[in-house]
Amino acid sequence: MQGGSIKDYLMLHLIVLIWGFTAILGLLITLPALELVFYRTLIASVGVLILMWFRKKPVLIPFHEMWKVIGTGCLIALHWILFFGSAKVSTASVCLAGMATTSLWTAFVEPFINRTKIKWYEVLLGLIVISGLLVIFKFESGYWLGLSMALVSAFLAAVFSVINGRLTQRHSPYQITFYEMAGACIFSLLFLPVYSFGFNDGVPIQWAWHGLDWFWLFLLGGICTVYAFSVSVELMKRLSVFSINLTVNLEPVYGIVLAVLIFGESEKMTPEFYYGTLIILISVLIYPVLNYWNRRRKKPVRTLG
Repeated sequence: MQGGSIKDYLMLHLIVLIWGFTAILGLLITLPALELVFYRTLIASVGVLILMWFRKKPVLIPFHEMWKVIGTGCLIALHWILFFGSAKVSTASVCLAGMATTSLWTAFVEPFINRTKIKWYEVLLGLIVISGLLVIFKFESGYWLGLSMALVSAFLAAVFSVINGRLTQRHSPYQITFYEMAGACIFSLLFLPVYSFGFNDGVPIQWAWHGLDWFWLFLLGGICTVYAFSVSVELMKRLSVFSINLTVNLEPVYGIVLAVLIFGESEKMTPEFYYGTLIILISVLIYPVLNYWNRRRKKPVRTLG
């Protein structure tokens, strides 16, 4: 693997900036969270299928494997429903603060699923994240529901990312994305009646788009999902996993800054919120550094002879 050019790193930051914009798009779109996820995954699955057709990539995978990927798509649907729901019941900043815990959730989920040993520094960083969350909860108690939804969404993101780590060993990223988006679309459609009567007090499903919803939805499904994914796959060929993960951890930072710039006063929080968020982000940024140091420390030293 090559070190990558300056253009590659700039493109990586652009992709992370695009991902940080998704919570803001969730607020700009008037649709409720579940209907929003349905349209996003529908647009994304069709978009990936068209992309695969143009690039002549194989679509079909073994039937027994297909259900595993589609099932993972159901987890992704729940993740996005909670993600956009969090932004709508609180603010984009609160949502992104909770999502900043994804990489640390992964630090605990991955050893559990792959049956590996938990690292001591992951436990320490997890405790630091909890302290940051306590600071936010103490001073921003009015947003407890939104932050709780974001934390569960971050946990689900950690689970399906670990599962995807296994699936990519057997299938191409394009195949995985297509079937996961299709699975997420089908799940959100089947879940609509349960959501409407069980969680939405019988409010009718909102299918109609209003104003610029059509534009924001195609931006979300096309640019933030299909385009960002395809470019990130290409960058993985030239950049190290360490450099990519370190940069992706900046997504909440970009998102919170964009939210304040776009929504202004409605996104401004108390200083304590930013203190707590800063604690979380510091721990998130420290994690890949410690992980890299730990791998280097355990690497056997080569001697001449």
